[in-house]
Amino acid sequence: MPFEITVTRDFSAAHQLRLSDGSFEPLHGHNWHLRVTAAADNLDPIGTVMDFHELQRLVDEVIGPMNNSNLNDVPALKSMNPSAENVALHVARSLKLPNKVRLVSVEVTEAPGCIARYVP
Repeated sequence: MPFEITVTRDFSAAHQLRLSDGSFEPLHGHNWHLRVTAAADNLDPIGTVMDFHELQRLVDEVIGPMNNSNLNDVPALKSMNPSAENVALHVARSLKLPNKVRLVSVEVTEAPGCIARYVP
């Protein structure tokens, strides 16, 4: 798709990953950084993929319940291990983009240099 826009958002949350042996790592928190990219083949009548503020609002709706929480307790994440990869997947699956706009990727940074990226 020839046109893309990207918004970034931040939230704070703790998590405790279930390890492969069934145990849990210690509960710890992160200042998560989210980067969402959307695209369209053609621009809308006002010359945009979509309004940046609308994309920010849609992302905020998804991450709102995660902000200042323990991700292990967030209902939408209870069925999955709350890894950065699964947070990216959850955001991607939860976003409701307008017609003719598609999701390109969701990147989640849980710590500097530690980035998980979901590409549908």
